Amino acid sequence: MTGGMFIEAPELSSHSGVRHAFFTRHGGVSEGVYASLNGGLGSSDERPRVIENRRRMTEQLGFPPEALISVHQVHSPDVVAVEHPFPYDARPRADGMVTTRPGVALGITTADCGPVLFADPEAGVVGACHAGWRGALTGVLEATVEAMERLGASRRHIVAVLGPTISQAAYEVGPEFVAQFRDRDEANDRFFRPSARDGHSMFDLPGYIGARLTACGIAEYADLALCTYSDEERFFSFRRATHRGEPDYGRLISAVALTP
Repeated sequence: MTGGMFIEAPELSSHSGVRHAFFTRHGGVSEGVYASLNGGLGSSDERPRVIENRRRMTEQLGFPPEALISVHQVHSPDVVAVEHPFPYDARPRADGMVTTRPGVALGITTADCGPVLFADPEAGVVGACHAGWRGALTGVLEATVEAMERLGASRRHIVAVLGPTISQAAYEVGPEFVAQFRDRDEANDRFFRPSARDGHSMFDLPGYIGARLTACGIAEYADLALCTYSDEERFFSFRRATHRGEPDYGRLISAVALTP
């Protein structure tokens, strides 16, 4: 891993045909609660600042600004295959992307949810997905793997890495939340531990994501084990901003691309 503006995972950086970055909140031009590398055009930050931040990100990846694309994330299991960059205002509603096209940087936006970057370097297929609790529960992780397979990837060659995500120590949930997971599978109880507050639990989102991906039978899975909530110096956090009563929050970008 590296520090500063972005973090790399050796599981992906060891492949010469793949570029990726889990960007931190450092190195941008935004101010206030968005300081400084806010990549969320859907935030209330000044749009020119966000555009400049995204330009700096693509520059770090070695691509022109238009190469970084994002979808309209809706906490769904939906995944789209990307043939070419598309304008931000024309982005599809989905939570995962896959591509075989070099020079297209798939950018996921998060601020506590799990950003997962995928690559099958042998087949030349990459993917990215936004795995919040709802998307993970309804199958966005498996859907991304399946979408990669439709483009020629093999799951026995797919590497997946989970970037900065809210940790169990910071993720308190109520009984209705727990019931949704238990109703799907009683074995999901292992991802919850009692909270200090009666009737509440602490949810292990990274552990749940890891279990779902491992069950897929992919070649390799890694978790950077970085908590967005507790590491304010490096990461934005929706939950932290909510607890403080802040009006908005910055968005982190995690991106992966095939080299031209």
